Amino acid sequence: MTLPASDGAAPQTADKRTARPRSAVSAGVGLVGLAGLLVYLFAARHAPEIAAFLGFDWGDRGPLNGPNSAIASVLACAIPMVLWSVFVDKVHRNPSTGIDWALRRPWRETLDISLTKLAGLWATWALIALTYATMRYYWFGNYAFSMDLLERVAPWLLLVSVPYMLWLDRRMTEPRDGCWQFGRWLIAGHKTGGGQPVDGRAIAHHLRAWAVKGFFTAFMLSIVPGNFADLATVPMDEILANPFTMGKWAILLLYLIDVHVATVGYILTLKPLDSHIRTANPYGMAWVAALICYPPFILMSGGPLDYEVNGGSWGYWLEGHDMWLAVWAIALVALTAIYSWATMAFGIRFSNLTHRGVITHGPYAFTRHPAYVSKNLSWWIGSMPFLATSGGWVEAARNVVLLGLVSGVYYWRAKTEEKHLLADPAYVAYWNWAQDNAFVPRLVTRLTGRARPLIRLEPDARVGPVA
Repeated sequence: MTLPASDGAAPQTADKRTARPRSAVSAGVGLVGLAGLLVYLFAARHAPEIAAFLGFDWGDRGPLNGPNSAIASVLACAIPMVLWSVFVDKVHRNPSTGIDWALRRPWRETLDISLTKLAGLWATWALIALTYATMRYYWFGNYAFSMDLLERVAPWLLLVSVPYMLWLDRRMTEPRDGCWQFGRWLIAGHKTGGGQPVDGRAIAHHLRAWAVKGFFTAFMLSIVPGNFADLATVPMDEILANPFTMGKWAILLLYLIDVHVATVGYILTLKPLDSHIRTANPYGMAWVAALICYPPFILMSGGPLDYEVNGGSWGYWLEGHDMWLAVWAIALVALTAIYSWATMAFGIRFSNLTHRGVITHGPYAFTRHPAYVSKNLSWWIGSMPFLATSGGWVEAARNVVLLGLVSGVYYWRAKTEEKHLLADPAYVAYWNWAQDNAFVPRLVTRLTGRARPLIRLEPDARVGPVA
């Protein structure tokens, strides 16, 4: 059996293979984004010194650590990734964009389509705004910053969407997408005058994709300022005080990279960058598994699966033992680096609950779920749930059980994500390659003595065709 592949991947056969399928994103995208972010972080931390060197009167303002500076750091990460994607990888020329740059339809042929799509797009944004306005959760704490920022950029998004849609639809090979179907349904109802029914599946895909963007973009924007301020302000002597503080700062830096790349990914879902959402996960259990890992639905920190209650972290139990603190710090930094690397590998395509191209490079060459594996291992090593500051072995056992349930949730997430992605031949080819060649699946096979069989493509009507 021969398995076709998308995003430029070469066809793969179902027998044992050694050539890894081509990744939808190059490694360079994430690397230049990392470089841009680190340069900006350095400039923000040393803003007074840089200003003095350049002859500017900086006064007593200190480092650039406010929320506006944090958003500027997101731009510092995003702009190099976009430039690399366009000028080096030339992603705008990929067939998967659905764009034919040689095509220039007359305005009169696409004007009605564009106006219908604008109606669908603006109505979708109105639904998201109504959700934000109705849910009081979004107007307090860290989310207040997200709402203020989105409120300020909303008029500009409405303004820019008009020329963008008019320009893009003239070049799309098929501009009548889910957004158009939704606008058509709003304007004409279930059927048009010609009697053609709207495509409900396309509308469902459109709404699911924007539900992902609406939920996760607000969340990511809410955590960017605090995440950035922690790193821009802490003095270097505090960082270098001991192995524990050095490890904690390095972990914070790695999470900063993860947060910034992920934020860029949620924002830049654009067809000209080939970073649009191919399909959004149609399975309800996938949404449940993902959402319970994020506020306000989170079951972990402060929730019923909080495994750290009355438990001491690695810094508590190893205090005074610098050698062991260093060993633990190195292990945790390494695992967090893998987690951050997994996000960085996506470049501008990172997103939960969506398919935006199959990633096969970086840590994905070693396991299909490097982020989940490394994150859960870091929790087990860092929280040391088998030890407790009070309650004895009963509390320790409770922490172990709860963290085991948390790891079970992430296993569940992995399986629901694979169920969605396996509708794409490119992911089938990668899954089969990884089963035979990636380090973690091969290790599992050796330890268990059982090799999982190769799988075949099983299209699911709920997922729909992959663009």
